[in-house]
Amino acid sequence: MISTEDADTLKQLSVEDGLKFISEKFSDGVVFSTSLGQEDQVITDIIFSQKLPIKVFTLDTGRLFYEHYDLLSKNNSRYKTKTEVYFPEASDVEKYVNEKGINAFYHSVENRKECCFIRKVKPLNRALEGAKVWITGLRSEQSENRENMPIIEWDEDRKLYKYNPLISWSYQDVLDYLDQHKVQELSLHKKGFISVGCQPCTRAIEEGENPRAGRWWWESSHKECGLHTH
Repeated sequence: MISTEDADTLKQLSVEDGLKFISEKFSDGVVFSTSLGQEDQVITDIIFSQKLPIKVFTLDTGRLFYEHYDLLSKNNSRYKTKTEVYFPEASDVEKYVNEKGINAFYHSVENRKECCFIRKVKPLNRALEGAKVWITGLRSEQSENRENMPIIEWDEDRKLYKYNPLISWSYQDVLDYLDQHKVQELSLHKKGFISVGCQPCTRAIEEGENPRAGRWWWESSHKECGLHTH
């Protein structure tokens, strides 16, 4: 259990010490989901560099950029480990594509959310089975939906704690860490892609745009896929 005192402690600790605190309090069942973005590369570096007993996994939706696979390979080589990969159910993808079309997500928000559910949410839920703590790379300034997220919270739907160690970090904090620790990152970031999702659903952003403006750029929505709704 995470007490109020534990939550207060986490607010005071550095990200490195916070991850260590969580991994010691829950000797097993602590997992981290990485999308290979800049924030997630920070957390990945800390976990693997400190050899923390935290399972690291990623979701391969089948529609990622080549650069995702290249970075995943580089991570495995650098840290001498393997990030576990979860895929969507083939039957779900086949049914969606055959009934609605390969790019049906462009046609309506409902279609897009269904695609996200099949390719991301369902595989995530499988990956989180048996987990006690789910670590994310969310930051409060990324979007309005994340502004008031606490550093740790109870996810009632999934029956686990969700720990957001970078929630109070600025984007500059992320860049500084990556630079100081010489952490590898997606080459797409230098081409204007800040928040990177599936290839057909992500574009580069213009100067001054919100970092998530490039996600599902053709629709006016809350720019979420269903992974982080609580």
